[in-house]
Amino acid sequence: MKNIISILLLCMALTLTACRTPHPNPVLNIDGGKIIGVETPTQGIIAYKGIPFAAPPVGDLRWRQPQPVIPWQGVKVADKYGAAAMQVTWNPDSFYGREWRASGSVPFSEDCLYLNVWTPTAGRIDKKLPVAMWIHGGGYREGFGFEPEMDGGEDWASRGVILVTVTYRLGVMGFFSHPLLSAESPDGVSGNYGLMDQAAALKWIRENIMQFGGDPENITIFGQSAGAGSVQALCASPKSKQFISKAISMSGGGLSEMRPMSVLETAQTANKAMMDHFQKTTLQAMRALSFDELLKMSSDYTAATGSRVNWGPVKDNFFLTGSFSETARANAIPNIPYMFGYTANDMNDMAKPIRDFAALRAEQSDKPVYTYLFTRQLPGDNSGAFHSSDLWYIFHSFRHSWRPFTAGDNALSLQMMDYWTNFAKYGNPNGDAPGLWTPCTPQTPEFMILDANETSALCTMSASPQFKGPASLR
Repeated sequence: MKNIISILLLCMALTLTACRTPHPNPVLNIDGGKIIGVETPTQGIIAYKGIPFAAPPVGDLRWRQPQPVIPWQGVKVADKYGAAAMQVTWNPDSFYGREWRASGSVPFSEDCLYLNVWTPTAGRIDKKLPVAMWIHGGGYREGFGFEPEMDGGEDWASRGVILVTVTYRLGVMGFFSHPLLSAESPDGVSGNYGLMDQAAALKWIRENIMQFGGDPENITIFGQSAGAGSVQALCASPKSKQFISKAISMSGGGLSEMRPMSVLETAQTANKAMMDHFQKTTLQAMRALSFDELLKMSSDYTAATGSRVNWGPVKDNFFLTGSFSETARANAIPNIPYMFGYTANDMNDMAKPIRDFAALRAEQSDKPVYTYLFTRQLPGDNSGAFHSSDLWYIFHSFRHSWRPFTAGDNALSLQMMDYWTNFAKYGNPNGDAPGLWTPCTPQTPEFMILDANETSALCTMSASPQFKGPASLR
């Protein structure tokens, strides 16, 4: 009898333990329905790939603001990335084509509004981990959130930061404006759809990330190149800035009017002239055009008229009421910690614009601005610390590169990931205590220098970062 009672007590104890221990890969309830992720090679980290954060922007939804997610039945298994946005793929023989190992196996589609999440706390709504949303670059023309050099979700999540990567509309699909589209819109605007996609993803995170163990009140946005420009746009936009807790701008410049923002009227007039040239005068006719047809029309129009049509963010007095610099000068960006930096062989010298931004914020706020210069001359050739070369380091994704990275590169990558994830946690790259990296101010206008030798990371502060100019890449 005692044996039977002991067995029963043991079964009850095991049952109670199971109830207290969360399932490592639980079914979550999010906008649209139920979802389950996949276990990763890193123990305890669950990945969710291809989560829709808006309705597919196809057919009549082309060139409209992102619409709510379409619900699904049953449990969606989030084990596969969604498609990349429509774009012209890298030539495999070009510099970046070789660096990023461009592949024709990646699907491209107008149905591209998906995000990906890596978390160590799936289903644990009490955890409230910091969240980081990554915005890829590519000149607002190319790129996607799951490029191999950005494959760092497990590394970020293992440091206690939930990583979310997003894909958004690009080029003519993401930034096309036209008077007929503005007339159709309830807000009287057109264009900026790619930025609105990013804002929709940010709002989705805000409303759903607790299911993944994240804190909706602690969201860092970070991006590089056009992704950095997107970070700045989201900070400037009245539609998104309230959701941002911290921001990192990599190779996106700072306080500058080097590239003044075009206005909606100018952009839509230029697009209308192109469409009129080809007798495309109705929205039905324009929406019936394929991506390839739109690109060919743009090329043929330039050849015939000498006029170029460019697609990018515009000042529409709805999503963007001014450039980032204008909004920052008006003290209308979020009052949060910022991190701004660039690479030693970047597209141009960004030291002064970044230093000017830090000085402005020092006048306006007691929140810090941390600045850096990535100077590591990458091994394998003489291309240097070129634009985008820091991506392998912040995602620890050397396994996807042909370059002969060293132990020093690995140490630098681990240090940079600590800096970036500490910033997401605390608004301070050093962590929750003072450290080597100090804020940039008019009194101490120093940049953190991020470099490596063959065996270790070399991180120092300098008031005079040495910009080497763009290396020869092509």
